[in-house]
Amino acid sequence: MSTQDIWTTYSNDLRRFIISKTKDEVSAEDILQDVFIIIHSKLSTLQNSSKIRPWIFSITRNIIYDYFKSNGKIVILDNIELEDEFEDQKHTEKDCLAGIIKNLPKKYRSPLFLYDIKGVKQRDIADQLKLSLPTVKSQIQRARKMIAQGFMDCCGYTLNEHGKLVGELQEKENCKICG
Repeated sequence: MSTQDIWTTYSNDLRRFIISKTKDEVSAEDILQDVFIIIHSKLSTLQNSSKIRPWIFSITRNIIYDYFKSNGKIVILDNIELEDEFEDQKHTEKDCLAGIIKNLPKKYRSPLFLYDIKGVKQRDIADQLKLSLPTVKSQIQRARKMIAQGFMDCCGYTLNEHGKLVGELQEKENCKICG
């Protein structure tokens, strides 16, 4: 199952769940984006695809918890099926990617999320965000450059002569983003 398939199948349920906890539709949309960034980056670690629903709700619950914790609020989340179905807890580039994307300014994260994860056309993103098409294209390109810079800052990667990221992933405790 791809990230887009998961979006199609579960995004409305997740949105309702998030809104039921936050009581704020704007925050719910931000949380939903964060949830799908994690889903997209960790999907390959899911061991048993039949456990996808509890897995994505576990991710969602954790992000909601982080949201309340960062805002100094307390929330009690329903005890839904929570199972961590990760094949291994090995540190990967995807861990760094999720942290880097999460730290992008919203004006860059939103178009990138809509285009690269949800698969929305750039023209539709421009209409949805009430921006010009060149602005959306520019924001997506800047977000991608920020991601590359994030890997260089976080993991010590460098750009080769062809402009491609090269290097070796550091140990998690040495990583500046996810360590």
